[in-house]
Amino acid sequence: MTTAKRTSAKKTAPKNRAAAISLARKAAYHVLLSVERGHSHSDDLLRGAAVNALSSPDRNLCTALVLGVLRWQIRLDHELQALLKHPNAKLEPEVRIALRLGAFQLLHLDRIPARAAIDESVELAKQAGHRFASGMVNAVLRKLAHQARTGEPVPLADSPADLALALAHPAWMVERWVSNYGIEAARAICLHGQSQPALTIRIDDAVVAGELATEGIDLQPGELLAVAQTVVSGDIAASAAFHHGRFRLQDEGSQLIAELASANPSQSFQIRSILDCCAAPGGKTLILAERNPQARVLACESSVQRIEPLRHRLAPLGDTIECRLADATTLAEDSAFDLALADVPCSGTGTLGRNPEIRHRLRPEDLLRQATRQRDLLRAAIRAVRPGGRVVYSTCSLEPEENEQVVAAVLAETPNAHQVSLEASIESLAAEGILIASAAPRLCASLTAEGALRLLPGAFHTDGFFVALIERNA
Repeated sequence: MTTAKRTSAKKTAPKNRAAAISLARKAAYHVLLSVERGHSHSDDLLRGAAVNALSSPDRNLCTALVLGVLRWQIRLDHELQALLKHPNAKLEPEVRIALRLGAFQLLHLDRIPARAAIDESVELAKQAGHRFASGMVNAVLRKLAHQARTGEPVPLADSPADLALALAHPAWMVERWVSNYGIEAARAICLHGQSQPALTIRIDDAVVAGELATEGIDLQPGELLAVAQTVVSGDIAASAAFHHGRFRLQDEGSQLIAELASANPSQSFQIRSILDCCAAPGGKTLILAERNPQARVLACESSVQRIEPLRHRLAPLGDTIECRLADATTLAEDSAFDLALADVPCSGTGTLGRNPEIRHRLRPEDLLRQATRQRDLLRAAIRAVRPGGRVVYSTCSLEPEENEQVVAAVLAETPNAHQVSLEASIESLAAEGILIASAAPRLCASLTAEGALRLLPGAFHTDGFFVALIERNA
């Protein structure tokens, strides 16, 4: 962690006049407070009306502050606690957020003057009704500003506990990753969790790519798929093509799951009907429909809040897709589909860079609770496909309890189904030009002993995913 020199923080705002708080910091403070209280998720709040009303620069700063504080919260709290007069004192949420917000700016944002970071954090605490505590906020952040100017970078130690603290992840998570994947892979996962994920679009139209270039959007080829492009610079959300829906934002690993589901290595397998068990937000459903235009698609979603946005997103494909508000485990259509995608709800530990608050909310016991639901969905997907049909099971989790252990448990009780290696599917996608030339060997090297694909953050520039292919016996 690199510490930059800071602007002097000796002067404060006059005592008889409230310091102004920038719109970006005020919005970030309220988003963080809502997340702290468990009222909502950061990604929903950052897309909300309050943040969207900000100017583009303020919106960008607000997003950087929110995600940065959430990513570094564990280490920020550790640094701040050491500077408290009473280290074990319980702080009110409003004071805690003000301290974290100021500390993140001091330690991680080189272009923010220390005076602005400190004074506005103090004022946030005052305006939240904690005038007495605001003095403590001022004193603690000034001490931290001095350390930020004079302190040495913290080395990344090789023990799980030290690695967890240095890179602000829960120790129990890092210990698991070290045990399952080794110290270097765990370090790469943690580093990936502390960075902004690559912004990837799905685009196969050279005309649209040219239009984006004229608008100052710099793209470079994706790492895995021919239709994936990574945004290097430019405001992609402000482009005309974005507003007209002429490309889609979607993580490249997420796209790959639907591509693998659609792969047909032997060319003898006809896909006429597809079940998407947990379809929202619909990105994978769209790929399934596009790659299989001859098939009817049933897109199930059990969430009332998510079904209408899903229907709106899939509406351009017309009658080829049926969106149904339904729990896939209760479907009556047994043996009705050629292909089922069970992209199941999970802990999301493969998405900590994109959804940093997961690390603060998740507990080890949650993994077993998730696995119960995941096994039910996988059983339902296998029941739903005809003999000879295929099921793709996927998660954005790094945890074996939600991945290979779910597959093994369900197959152990399901004699009419077996797991199939994804190697042939990967090679088929490469032969069709869907995968770029260099991707297939790397993906095949990431297959488990059973033939499932594991994408680890840091090894690939994607979120973390697990994908397994299951075939129902003919």
